[in-house]
Amino acid sequence: MPESTVEERLQALEQQMQDVLAKMKPAPDKNWRSSLGMFDDDPVMREIDEEGRRIREADREQSRRDHS
Repeated sequence: MPESTVEERLQALEQQMQDVLAKMKPAPDKNWRSSLGMFDDDPVMREIDEEGRRIREADREQSRRDHS
């Protein structure tokens, strides 16, 4: 079996890559706006938000006491 030339091997590799890329699905839109509202009315998310508020308020109070 004759060996293929570098050009032939490169052409075959390029064709294989084109085939692979053609089969791949396009990447989903990574725009952050697509995630807006995905946790609306989620009770767990409400708990997380409320706990975050409590922590931030406690930090503010501590900072006020430290700088008084």
